[in-house]
Amino acid sequence: MFPTPTRLFLTRGIGVHRHTLTAFELALRDADIEQQNLVYVSSILPPGCELVTREIGVAALKPGDITFCVMARIETNEPGRHIHASIGLARPADPETYGYISEHHGFGQLAEQSGDHAEDLAASMLASTLGVDLDPEVAWNERKHIYEHSH
Repeated sequence: MFPTPTRLFLTRGIGVHRHTLTAFELALRDADIEQQNLVYVSSILPPGCELVTREIGVAALKPGDITFCVMARIETNEPGRHIHASIGLARPADPETYGYISEHHGFGQLAEQSGDHAEDLAASMLASTLGVDLDPEVAWNERKHIYEHSH
């Protein structure tokens, strides 16, 4: 059985190259996680998991470590194509309750729109487990305000 993570950090990377595998490697280098054996996991943030800075998180890693991650990833071979990938994090007020991490990726959104959408996904998943009613038709910034003040 693998241990339950107790800390997490957020990072990001961009890689550009004519070969997609090399572009991915460059993105991992840009994110400072190229020396890890990444294992993709789904969207549950364990109870009590502490959010630390990228610097602290990367410093705790050793080359070859098996490192669990939720990754938003996208690639294109179309020159000038606007792509985006974002992670959303929803942490409950009660540290003994689990939270959610969401990934979102696609074409044509600005970075802020993509980030807002990823946050909205994570907050909506968490809200549904806490019994908080967040109307999906209401703009994210208003829903975020409702969510933050409901617990």
